[in-house]
Amino acid sequence: MDKICNQTSHRIHGLKRIIGHFKSDHPGPTLIFIGGIHGNEPAGVIALQNVLEEIRNKSISIRGSLYAISGNLWALENGERFQMQDLNRLWTSERIKELEMNHASTDNEDMSQQVSIYKTIRQILQSEPPPFYFFDLHTTSSQTAPFMTVNDSLLNRKFTQQYPLPMILGIEEYLDGPLLSYLNELGYVSFGFEAGQHDDPNSIQNHMAFIYLSLVYVNAIDKSSVDYKAYYRQLAKTTDFTHRIYEIYYRHKVCQEDSFHMQSGFQNFQKVGKSQLLALSNGNPITAKHKTRIFMPLYQQKGDDGFFLIRNIHPIFLSLSTLARKWKLDHLLPLLPGIKWASNHHNALIIDRRTAFLFNKNLMHLLGYRSKKTDQKLMVIKNREAFSKREDYKDEPWYKSRK
Repeated sequence: MDKICNQTSHRIHGLKRIIGHFKSDHPGPTLIFIGGIHGNEPAGVIALQNVLEEIRNKSISIRGSLYAISGNLWALENGERFQMQDLNRLWTSERIKELEMNHASTDNEDMSQQVSIYKTIRQILQSEPPPFYFFDLHTTSSQTAPFMTVNDSLLNRKFTQQYPLPMILGIEEYLDGPLLSYLNELGYVSFGFEAGQHDDPNSIQNHMAFIYLSLVYVNAIDKSSVDYKAYYRQLAKTTDFTHRIYEIYYRHKVCQEDSFHMQSGFQNFQKVGKSQLLALSNGNPITAKHKTRIFMPLYQQKGDDGFFLIRNIHPIFLSLSTLARKWKLDHLLPLLPGIKWASNHHNALIIDRRTAFLFNKNLMHLLGYRSKKTDQKLMVIKNREAFSKREDYKDEPWYKSRK
């Protein structure tokens, strides 16, 4: 396995869409791990190959079904992030409608890869029983401690609190068309794991630890069948921010015509001071307006996310948001001026920014509204809780736990 583990900076050849699949006669969950949505992030694919081989060699007993899926095959073969379009930005509502109607164009390799992934996911959802769990495996261009990116539903939040890792909420509010937003709107437990820097061999080991912990947390394998404590310690020791929850409140977008240069040396979660130089954009300095933490600084050629800024979420706010969502306090919002339901499904609100003077972004976050679509007059925001398939998970041990 050492030869495989040193591959992070190399291309991966001969991959198929489904890296491997285990199906048990014993009932259990359906797990779908996806690695290599970006071709310059092969660590997740390699980790999945390693874990599948270990499961076979050690005859580890599995309940339910386990799928390991590779993402952008063309990009992984060529060692590129993508060919023409970021595969993790193609999952827009308009594109999903085209995929559902079998009318989606395949003008480039990235679009072709999306069609194949979409068909694979739909086939799994149609052929396997719930509950479903989706895990999107990534690495970053900068050095980082491992962390999770989580669309803020109560299902996701409760499940991911089992890991000894920091959690980042709200990234879907700043990105157009990530795969996880599509999966979350289907109502399933779905979130991303960032294992470390692209070319760091430790990223493979972190991915493997995460995969094994995930198998334990969904009761797909017995804790005693793997070295659970070692995997838990491996992830816990990587960060000083275990179990902390942050939210993104700012994104610096890099336009195609921009000349963007991130200042060297920044790492995820690093504190930055007021007026500290963060980057240069077209030769102009970008500085921090106040003390904050930087997140996912861009140190690669492709990508339009220059950097994000994050802040800690107080536990009291999380407790209040849980109660507010369970009590469906958002159903009072259409009584306010300038706010109405987008449809009879009561899963999205239309905000008229000219008259909704009581609109408050933090209040919307508390109630579970994050994803948004705006123009100069109107804002459409979706409630993640309206999509959650809670019934599918009600008998899961982690769901019934009071923790």
